[in-house]
Formats: sequence, C-alpha cells, structure tokens
Amino acid sequence: MCGITAILARDRRLDEADRRALIRMTAILKHRGPDSWGAHLGTAYMLGNTRLRVNDLSPRADMPLSNEDGSVTLTYNGEVTNFRALSRQFRLAERYSLRSAGDTEILLRLYEHLGIDFVEHLSGYFAFCLVDRRLDRAFVVRDQFGARPVFYRVDDKRLHIASELKSFFEIPGFTPDLDLEAFDHYFSLAYIPEERTPYREIKELDGGHYLEFDLRSGEYRIRRYYRIEYPVDRQTDERGFIQATREAIIESVRRNYQSDRPVGLMLSGGVDSSSLLAAAKHLGLASQTHTFSVKVEEASYDESRYQRAMVDFARPIHHEIPVAAEDVMAAVTRQMAYMDEPLGDGANLPFFLLAEEAAKHVTVLLSGEGGDEIFNAYETHGAYKVRRAYRRAVPSPMRRLIRVGAHLLPTDYRKLSFDFLAKRFTEGAELDVARAHQYWRQAMSVEEKAALLPRPELATDTGDLFARAFEECAIGDELDRLSRLDWKYFYIGDLMVKGDRTLMAHSLEPRFPFAERLLFDFVRTIPSSLRMKGLRRRHIQREAMKDLLPPAIYRRSNMGLELPHALWFSRGLRPLVEEYLNPDSIRATQVLKPDAVSRMLAEHDRGSKDHGRSLWCVLMFVVWHRLFIQTNDYRQHLDYWRGEPRVTQDAE
Repeated sequence: MCGITAILARDRRLDEADRRALIRMTAILKHRGPDSWGAHLGTAYMLGNTRLRVNDLSPRADMPLSNEDGSVTLTYNGEVTNFRALSRQFRLAERYSLRSAGDTEILLRLYEHLGIDFVEHLSGYFAFCLVDRRLDRAFVVRDQFGARPVFYRVDDKRLHIASELKSFFEIPGFTPDLDLEAFDHYFSLAYIPEERTPYREIKELDGGHYLEFDLRSGEYRIRRYYRIEYPVDRQTDERGFIQATREAIIESVRRNYQSDRPVGLMLSGGVDSSSLLAAAKHLGLASQTHTFSVKVEEASYDESRYQRAMVDFARPIHHEIPVAAEDVMAAVTRQMAYMDEPLGDGANLPFFLLAEEAAKHVTVLLSGEGGDEIFNAYETHGAYKVRRAYRRAVPSPMRRLIRVGAHLLPTDYRKLSFDFLAKRFTEGAELDVARAHQYWRQAMSVEEKAALLPRPELATDTGDLFARAFEECAIGDELDRLSRLDWKYFYIGDLMVKGDRTLMAHSLEPRFPFAERLLFDFVRTIPSSLRMKGLRRRHIQREAMKDLLPPAIYRRSNMGLELPHALWFSRGLRPLVEEYLNPDSIRATQVLKPDAVSRMLAEHDRGSKDHGRSLWCVLMFVVWHRLFIQTNDYRQHLDYWRGEPRVTQDAE
C-alpha cells in the first residue's frame, strides 16, 4: 500500500516549481507509505511515491520503479493478488531479469510484455501512474471496483494526480471552491457519488477506467477497461454453484493472505467477515491471524455475541475494541483530517478506532466489504422483492392508509426499529425500482434538503441519478441492475472511502477478498434467483459456507456496523452538538441554514422525528468544513516526510 502523485505537462516542460510541488504533494502522504519515499523527474512528467512495504520488504521494490533503459517508469499503490500467477502465466522470470519479489515489478514487466491491455488480467486493489517514454504516453489506472483512490486536476498547463485530496492543497494556485452539486448528493446519500469531489477543480477517476495522457500534445482521454455485467451460466445447477462458490471464496482468501508482513481481519460477526475467518481456518491460517472487533456500547447495536461465537470456533488472536460516545468525540476531528471529505457512514469512526488498535499488531487487514454487493445481502434487495408482491396484492388506496398509519408509529431510536422500517418501506414502495432503491438508503429527502440548503433549487432528486444509471444498464435482470447500482455508487462512494482512508490513516493495507475481480467474475455468472432465493438473501453464499461456519453465524440476519447516533445525539454527543451544530458554526459554512439545523435538533430531542442520520451527515460536513475550508487545522494531525526523497531522473 502506498501513496502516489504525478504531474504531467500539457506544454511539454516542467520546472523547479513543479518539482517542489511534487515533493510537497508526496510528503503529505507519509501515512500511506511510512517506509520509503521517492520521486522520478522527467522533462514532461514527474512521479512521486510513499511506500508501505508489504511484499518484498527490501529497497529493491521502492518506487517510482523503472525498467533497465528507463523507458518505462511506474508509481503504484495497492496489491495485485494474482501477481504470482500472472508471472508464471506469461513466463516473466524467463523473459526479464527480475530484481524484486513483489507485485510492483510484475506490473511493470506485464506492461512491457502486453502493453496497457495488461490491466484486463489484474485482480486486486490498485491505482497507478505509468509513463512510457517510447510512446510519449502516461496511463493513470484505477482497479475494477475503485478500492484504491486516485484523483486528478487539469488546467491549461498541468495534469496533477494524487491518492488523496489533501495533496492538491500543496499545488500553487489551487483554490478549494466547493462543488455544491456534490454536496446536494452528499446530503441525500451520506457520500459523494461518481467522479465528483468536494472541490470543483478535482475529479475522481472511476473504478474500471484509465486515463491516457499524450505527453506530446497534452491531450487526455478516459477509457473504460472493465464493465460490471452478469453473463449468467445456464448449464451449472445449484449444487454445482454452491461447491464452486465455496472453492472460489477459499481461493480468494488464500490469495489475499500473500504478505511478508502480519495479516489481520476485521471481524464484525456478520456472515461476510465470519466467512473469511472460516476460510482462513480451513486453510490452517486462523490461529496466526489477529482479529479485531468493535463492541458498540448500546445493546441494539452490539454484535459481540456473534463475534465471540466466531472467535470460540476459529481460535484466532482476538482483540475487542469498545466504542462509546466519548471515544467518538475524542477522535472525530482527527479522523476527519485523514478522510479529506465528509462521509455520513456511521461505521466510519469505529473503523478508524479499530484500525488504530490493529496497527499495533498487523500491517495488512482483511475486510468483508463487498460481500453484500456480490451476494445480494442488503435489506434493500429484500425490499425490492417485497415491493413487487406488496404493490400487486394491496390496492393503491389501501397502501395510502398504510403509509399514514406507519407515520403515526412512535419514533424508536433503536437500530432497524419497526417504525423506521415501516416508514421507509411504505414510502419507497410507491416509487419506481431504481428510485425506491435510492429512497430506502437515503439520509435526507428532497424536501429536507430544500429546507437545509440556502437556495431550494440546489436540492435535486438524487433518485434521478439512480434512475438514469438503472436505465442505461442493459445487463441481467432487475436485481442484477440494482447490484450494479450498489457497486457504482455505495461501494465506491461510501465503503471504499471508509475502507481506504480510515485504515491508511494508520498505515494499514486494506484488502477486500469479496471485491476481488477473480471471485466476482465467477459469482456474476450465478443467476440472481440463486444468489437470492425467494426472500433469502445471500442464499448461495450461506450454503457454500454452511459446514465451515457455526450455526449461529450461518443462520443470522444482516445487521451491519453502525453508530447509535440517534440515541447519542440526545445524550452522549451533546458536546459535539454544542460545538459544531450551534447557529454560529452552521452560519460559518455559508452552505447550510442555521434555523433548519436547529429545527432538526429540536424535533429529534422531543422524539417527533428521527433525524439521527441526517444530523450525523450535517455534523460531518461542519467538522470537515472547519478543518479544510475555514482553517488549515487538518495539518496539525498529520505526519510529513521531511527533507528530500530518493530521486531518480530520466537519462538525457
């Protein structure tokens, strides 16, 4: 795991000011790569890298890395999990004199052998910038599902690349003007979707795409190299899929354990993380695996009984991290300094606190993220099927009465309470398939946003975004298309922001075995009717892992890590409310209306409406705005590389 930076000239020549900017852009990424840092300088391009040594701990694999004649140079972030298999498949050791034992050089050699089309063979989590002086081309590539971040900024003279948004603050002339449309969607979804970022000048390269830059003309274009599709296998029966799924999960775990540094696992107690630990036990790896679990100090959010059941079963080296309201308050500004953008996911802070403890013991941390997407395990997938039956069986006038009745239910702040589910489902069921999917996930409605934002016209219907993507997707059945929406929006915009930034803040490499291309390419051939059989979500996964899991885990329903913000806003988080959600703090953002936030707090306090998730989104926005826009206070939480990096440069 590493941090990458690059500056590409659109006018064919870089100068000393660019070199200094690259050094600063790279130095601020020390947390992504505390083991070494380097820069490679060319006439029309410059590459930077901070390295976390995971595979091949020697300096031979430090970056930027060039081939023998210096014609190809690479700065790379990530883990290609099938690099050893690809090295054997293309006989790279016979074709080249390999100088290192990790995946970085394998990527460079694969490019020499196959050209840029080599990316189609990669499986894992990666982002890199590769320069080919022979072609006068640079390629900026992001993995298929967007597990590793890569951002870019273009002006008349330069194209800047970086792993994190904070690097762009080191560029002379950068202005952090806000993208208000991005925040419109943020307050709907609790994350910023697609290529948007908080800043108008910066875009995020989408997963499964690469940017090709012409070093002669300064022109660039973005190409898709991977498409999420569902080419169903009609020949294999259910039993065959179950056995093949079991083998595919075990092999993905085996590949993800490749490391020269200690490997750990985030254990939530859910089916996904438990399946990873069960596969590790099957492979004889569990006893040497450190597992880390969050214990939320609220009964309806506490999954520790399932975590203990899995620990008793697999016997890993286990660590429990209790999280209470005071822990959240102590960490909220520190974690935001590494996030770079607001994220309303309530699991974000628990992930950050877990990673802080895990970094004392391991360097690589496996997570079950991606399992819900790949096996159709979300509550919204079940709601999609129930919606169809509900609309067929219940006439529209009766559904109106049911909606009214649902909204008369008293507010219950416990997790996934009946009133919460009833209100969400009955409202969303009246929408079309894609908009219902977005509605069931949303943090705020259009009406709530219109009351919150300074100009009502800024509040648009984010459901339109989902509907367009749903209609443009001519693959599989409706459930397949909903799954693709989850990959396109929630996985990359929420889960991977959380999964990458919170772990890399503590110099931990995150890996996601369920979001590995080799596993996904198999699972997507399974008919959706088997991935979710009737209303039984993740059916094929459960049956595949049945004899490897304890019965309590095999039978349990989805829960998901979350903070009890609804409960804590009324008591444990009051100091944060008083500091960040007071009218003066809200007014200082120049984006939100103080009276709207005050009204939300009042309604929440008296129990007339649950604004817990909405208020959390507002809180995260205000904390971020104060750190990055109103002040530069984020810098006090960071460690920087000092002095000069190891520098290489093009031969004349």
